[in-house]
Amino acid sequence: MYTHILVPTDGSELSDKAVAAALKLAKLAGARITAFHAVEPYPLQGAYAAEASGVAELQPEVFAERSEEYAKRVLDAVARNAAAANVQCTTAYATARSVSQAIVDKARAENCDLIVMASHGRRGLEGFLLGSETQKVLTHSTIPVLVYR
Repeated sequence: MYTHILVPTDGSELSDKAVAAALKLAKLAGARITAFHAVEPYPLQGAYAAEASGVAELQPEVFAERSEEYAKRVLDAVARNAAAANVQCTTAYATARSVSQAIVDKARAENCDLIVMASHGRRGLEGFLLGSETQKVLTHSTIPVLVYR
């Protein structure tokens, strides 16, 4: 069955539910998980706004620091839940221009045989305009993707 499951998470309530489902599946299958959080790099136009306004919170260094702190909180929570479920878990964080591609690349690099991730289920114009990281992963992944809604 499955031996190594990649679980991308953004720390949202729906993502937390997908993590819980992935942990149950991993426990049943005797698999291990890698919890993964990816964030896009600091937007360049934000740097210009920060310079113009003098707002320190918008500086790239602060953005990177806060992104890493948030990732650590999110991933530590997954690791605690995995330990409580007696499921082997590693965590990873990345900054990437494309979150979906980072997920696909991580799954490949870690030799995962399943990706379990949440989808907010946006449809129609909203889905088209906002895009969907889950949809992009489904399109580009060569391994199975289990989508949790």
